[in-house]
Amino acid sequence: MSDTFRFSDALDRVKPSATIAVTTKANELKRAGHDVIGLGAGEPDFDTPDNIKEAAIQAIRDGKTKYTPADGIPELKEAICAKFQRENDLSYTPSQIHIAPGGKPVIYNAFLATLNPGDEVIIPAPYWVSYPDMVLLASGTPVPVECGPNAKYKLTPEALEAAITPNTKWLLLNSPSNPTGAAYTKDELRGLADVLLRHPQVWVMTDDMYEHLVYDDFEYFTIAQIEPALFDRTLTVNGVSKAYAMTGWRIGYAGGPEKLITAMRKVISQTTSNPCSISQWAAVEALNGTQDFLPERRAAYQKRRDMVVAGLNAAEGLTCPTPEGAFYVYPSCAGVIGKTSPSGKVIETDKDFAAELLEQEKVAIVFGEAFGLSPAFRVSYATSTEALQEALTRIQRFCANLS
Repeated sequence: MSDTFRFSDALDRVKPSATIAVTTKANELKRAGHDVIGLGAGEPDFDTPDNIKEAAIQAIRDGKTKYTPADGIPELKEAICAKFQRENDLSYTPSQIHIAPGGKPVIYNAFLATLNPGDEVIIPAPYWVSYPDMVLLASGTPVPVECGPNAKYKLTPEALEAAITPNTKWLLLNSPSNPTGAAYTKDELRGLADVLLRHPQVWVMTDDMYEHLVYDDFEYFTIAQIEPALFDRTLTVNGVSKAYAMTGWRIGYAGGPEKLITAMRKVISQTTSNPCSISQWAAVEALNGTQDFLPERRAAYQKRRDMVVAGLNAAEGLTCPTPEGAFYVYPSCAGVIGKTSPSGKVIETDKDFAAELLEQEKVAIVFGEAFGLSPAFRVSYATSTEALQEALTRIQRFCANLS
């Protein structure tokens, strides 16, 4: 390539995904023969349920392999409307539904359709690594708001009020959260809604991808359900990736005001165009078919969560709160900062902690800096109990060997 070739300025505004980088590094070490335990991946270790697979196979046999409407087939839009009504008490019509190849494109399509230079998006931190970069790619300005352990990793009404400016375009809420697993209660959402009612220029985007993965009898709500007056300025984002173990099928969706959905349809028609036709028919079955497997999988995740929280709290210098949902924990490693690894490396940051843990004990985690709040790290417990037990043993040993 010529030395005079110039890449876009937009590319300079973003950085590669840290979670993908950790998974890639772990896989490289495994291929090289190392006994690596990867706790970085954000996807279920369960398989897609058989009824969903069979629906996809039948769709292939029926020849449903052609282009579809840019933002989804009518049958899936109807299934999504029924899901929103049944589970969230939200009434959408098919013209208010957007379907894309995953949750990330749904969010990005919304930002691309609405953000102009100078527009601000409030993002509670810790946040999913892609949120700020998608805002930047769409020419907006991410405004991280630190929500530390004292706030249970959740945005408070006071912090939201302080972050809103005349340039605020969106508030992005993720509940349960990636990376912390924190989920907002009905009362907590009510408090945020009261602030938003005073600022009619602020729209709300809720990433509800982990909705079905909540524990200890936690009752799930989404903000448009709590405050109907926000319905016309809320984009409720969800998908089939997590609850239905369909990460590779790439189906995300959202319900929102028709004028916004129309704008997002215009974006997708000139970018990816339609999601995979076979995946869409599989998603119809996911939403309309049996949900009987969900309680069993929730129980398995909750058992793993409890084991991981206890094991991390038993490690010297680590403190791990118990989250309400998802399949992540977000322990603080403040107690090991300044200590020295057996290799002689001083642990100055959570990035150092993650790098040395991978080097010394072959356990892959994602450092907190990537999520906007340090010193901490994310552990995914979407893997086998045996792998988690061994990983906890190695983490405890690593922390005990720091001096």
